[in-house]
Amino acid sequence: MRERRKQERKTLVAYTQVFDLYGGILLGYLGDLTMSGAMIISERPMQPDTETTISIALPELPDIKTVRMNLLARVAWCERDISPEFFNVGFEFKGVEPDQRKLIEAIIANYEFRRDMPDYPPRPDQKR
Repeated sequence: MRERRKQERKTLVAYTQVFDLYGGILLGYLGDLTMSGAMIISERPMQPDTETTISIALPELPDIKTVRMNLLARVAWCERDISPEFFNVGFEFKGVEPDQRKLIEAIIANYEFRRDMPDYPPRPDQKR
């Protein structure tokens, strides 16, 4: 698949459920997030170009009392996960309001998986 993303994906370390708001079914769990879309890990495939309103159960966030964020989204793509019993489903948000932007920023700031290496002192047998 050709990469057309304009924003870097932010992989999350929160166990965040994503629902179909009007169908009331669990679609899967949030895998990564940007201001323009998200990827969820699902037990079932979804048809690309399907529009739905997703409801993201928000993880605990400092100074934020909102527990859900609802967004109109389009299924941009769907492919099997590395674990063949799951699917990765990419969603493109159809519009993000300013208050939703703040929530997305807070989720990324608090739950982004960081690959930074700690600055440990060198072991005695190593030189810096």
